[in-house]
Amino acid sequence: MNKKELLFYDDYEAFYTMTKESNAFQSFCKDAFGEDFSQDGFSNKEQIDMILKYIPQNDDVHILDIGCGNGKMLGYLQERTRAHIYGFDYSETAITTAKTLFCKNAEFREGIIGEIEYPKEKFDVIISMDTLYFAADMTAFMAQVRNWLKKDGVFFVGYQEGDVIPKTSNAHTTMLVKALQENNMTYEVTDITKQTYKLLKKKRESAIKYRTLFEDEGYSQWFDMLIGQTEYINVPFEQFKEKMARYIYVIKK
Repeated sequence: MNKKELLFYDDYEAFYTMTKESNAFQSFCKDAFGEDFSQDGFSNKEQIDMILKYIPQNDDVHILDIGCGNGKMLGYLQERTRAHIYGFDYSETAITTAKTLFCKNAEFREGIIGEIEYPKEKFDVIISMDTLYFAADMTAFMAQVRNWLKKDGVFFVGYQEGDVIPKTSNAHTTMLVKALQENNMTYEVTDITKQTYKLLKKKRESAIKYRTLFEDEGYSQWFDMLIGQTEYINVPFEQFKEKMARYIYVIKK
């Protein structure tokens, strides 16, 4: 498959080039999300810390991040555990950066959801934060994930509806849940839509805080992107939740 034909490919190449160079964006991430993971989305430190309790504390733990970007989230988790970290992303720029930043017990690969492969029952924890939208066939990809998970492994997913994926009725009617059911996978889910609404407000405030620094660096377009991403908070929460929803799924075989 030609990567340039994939969703947002050129945008993400430009994005990960910017994240390497921009002090404004790094400061924005720390202020808005509590940690700089080079986030393009809605994953803050609180959500990532939820993963820690599912990572076994021993020297033979392997975790995979689907759509890992530049690897900063995996690096954060590795610092707090003894895990071997693995990640793949379709962005050449992101993977090049990840390989530079994280060398010990780490493997980063360029790859496309649905095409890349890993050994059977390799991983204790698999993570997807806002990346399943890139799967051409969600059911087929869940079959791959199921194959990669160890018997007692956990698949941790941050999943949003209302922007890239159309909103459905509730957390049990999503495209992801349908794919899980077709693969006989079980799940628990937490609705974090209210927290996401508050996070969007913080994200907008932080972007405005660093506007001048973005402009001084020549990255006004990325400031504009952040403001565009947070337009949703210009309505009351009751209206927001009619159009948007965000869930955390903890999934097992």
